[in-house]
Amino acid sequence: MPVPQLTVHRHDRSTHALITLTGEIDLLSAPLVQVSLEQCLRDGIHTIDVDLTPVTFCDCSGLNVFLHAAQQTIAAGGTLRLHNPPPTMSRILDLVGCGQLLLGPPVNHLPASPVNTPATPDPVPPHGSVQLVPVLSGDGR
Repeated sequence: MPVPQLTVHRHDRSTHALITLTGEIDLLSAPLVQVSLEQCLRDGIHTIDVDLTPVTFCDCSGLNVFLHAAQQTIAAGGTLRLHNPPPTMSRILDLVGCGQLLLGPPVNHLPASPVNTPATPDPVPPHGSVQLVPVLSGDGR
């Protein structure tokens, strides 16, 4: 049986990035997510929105990556928010009590900002409105 692939798409806008993950996040693919999120910080990104709409599975290794990345982002003076997680991941976030730390509003319902200032980050484009170009991809090998 082939190992499911994870693809990372990134769309930057000033100090804001929309990361869209496609596939499964597990022990083998979680390092790819970690590298992607750490690269955002190295590139000076302070607001990271992660769209999980196309994610079909995320286990505790993925959750650990998101929690660690959130800590790093907060330490750097930024924010990291997960949007549209799969139902099982939402349930896990609720059970462990970290939903308030990680979850943002659904990507399709984020308010538009009339003026983009440093205090008002750019709105996240609705899922599907940005052409996704894979920046990283892995098959767990």
